[in-house]
Formats: sequence, structure tokens, C-alpha cells
Amino acid sequence: MKKNFAAVLAAILAAGALAACGSSSAPNATTQAATTGAQETTAAESSAAAKETTAAESTAAASETKTAGSSIEPLKEPVNIKIGASPSPHAEILEAAKEQLAAAGVNIDIVEYNDYVQPNLAVDQGEIDANYFQHQPYLDDFNKENNTHVTSVGAIHYEPFGIYAGKSKDLSNIADGAQIAVPNDTTNEARALLLLEANGIIKLKDGAGLTATKQDIVENPHKVDILEVEAAQIPRSVDSVDFACMNGNYAIEAGFKPSDAIAQESKDSEAAKTYANIIAVADSNKDAEWAKKLVEVLKSDEVKKFINDTYDGGVVPVD
Repeated sequence: MKKNFAAVLAAILAAGALAACGSSSAPNATTQAATTGAQETTAAESSAAAKETTAAESTAAASETKTAGSSIEPLKEPVNIKIGASPSPHAEILEAAKEQLAAAGVNIDIVEYNDYVQPNLAVDQGEIDANYFQHQPYLDDFNKENNTHVTSVGAIHYEPFGIYAGKSKDLSNIADGAQIAVPNDTTNEARALLLLEANGIIKLKDGAGLTATKQDIVENPHKVDILEVEAAQIPRSVDSVDFACMNGNYAIEAGFKPSDAIAQESKDSEAAKTYANIIAVADSNKDAEWAKKLVEVLKSDEVKKFINDTYDGGVVPVD
């Protein structure tokens, strides 16, 4: 009996060993059913696990997106727009806001311009949908002179206008006959002259204000020579004049830092309140939902943080 039992046990163990190693022969119905049941259970468990993982990932992604600023309600239908901008800081700010804008339903194609004329003409003629490079007084003056129909939909930031040293370094001891470069467009020339007046270099006639030109200078004790230069060219002229009055964006493009300026507009000045840089569109688009959304994103906390972290006071967000 013991021998017979041992033989049977050995046979059972041998059969088990063959099943564990996997026989090349087809499994019997019982084995196949068991295997199929195991596979179905595994597949079901894998599917459930996959769904749980996907759900968890989606929740995490949604959370991250919300953190990144997607709390702004997106447009019902996404739109694609072309927006013109000066290379710095305007195009840089738009580039930084690109993903957030896309999440809000506004996909932007940035077109860079190096002058103050073409961006408004392009908007007026429908070549681009919006622009971001100018302040309101400049736009008002441009529309009047060129019979264009471009309007602001929101102010985004302010760039302190500065006086930068050229051949001379000390504005308080300015030499007689010193040459000072100022922008040649009406609004920015007035801004430069007001800054020179604030620093005691000249005196303007009463009421000249934001429309001042060099003809409005009533006192010039040092007989400084005011040179009217196209705004974009002033950074290239610094070394050939004693001092240069520059727009913030052109100073940044040329590699100047806000700390390089020997004088700047104060943040509570009339100029600071007046010369905020705006998003401008054709009159026909002033009430467009995409235009409102564009401004909403560019005034968001995320974009303000980018501006403050990047430009060291040379660009200041508008509240």
C-alpha cells in the first residue's frame, strides 16, 4: 500500500510540474476555463486600475491648469487672432501669456514690429486683429493724423520714461549747449520735455502739458540743444549726444536697465497715469468677446507676476 501510494503521489507531482512549466499541448476544458476566468479577472482589474489612474491624472491636470490661471472662464468657441507688438517687452509678455490665453480660448499669432506706424495701419486695414505697443495719447494723435479707426480695449502696463547718459553723465551739472535727444512724435516729445522740466533743465509755457513741443520752451538757461529723433533710433544715438530721453520699451530692447536711467518719471506723475500701454483693436472689434478675454488674461495675477519678475521696475503692471 505504501508503495502504491508513493507511486500515485509521484505521478500527481509530475503532472503538476508539467502544468507549471507550460505544456505545448492544448489545455483541457477545465484548465482552459480556469485560465480564461483568470485572464478576464486580470483584464477587468487592469481596466479598472487604468480608469482610476486616468481619472487621477485628469484631476491632477485640471488642478495644475487651474493653478496656472485657467480659472478665467474660456470662450464658448476658441478664436485665432494676429496681434502686432514691439519686440520688448510687449511681444515677450504676450509670449509668456500664450498658454494661458489658449486656455481661455484665444490663440494668438504674434507679429513683431519695430516702428510706431505700421501696427496701427495694419489693425485699421484688417491685416492684424489687435496691437500692443502704444499708449492712449499716441493712439489718439495717430487716429487724428491718419484718419484711422483704432480704439483701446484696456491698459496693461506702464513703462517709466527715462533720461539716459550719453557723452555726459551728470544731469545736475549739465554743460551749456548740451545736446539732448527726444522722440520726434508729438506725445512722446511732450513726455520727454516734461521730464526735462521736472529735472530743472528747461521750463515750458503754462498749460503746454501733454501736447508740449520744443517751441513751448520758455526758459532754457543752459541753451541745451533739443534734437528730435525717431523714437526707435534714440538708443542708437546715445553715444553721439549728451543725454537721451527714451521710451521704456526701446531702452529695454537696447539692453538698458531701469537702474541705468539718471532720471525717471515718478509712478504717481501725470505721465504715469496717462501713458499706460494699451491693447488696441479696430473700432468694429471693440466689443468682441475675444478682445475682452485678451485684456482679462493680460491683467491677470500670473501675467503681472511675470512682468514684475522680469523687468526689474522697467515695466509696471496697471492695476
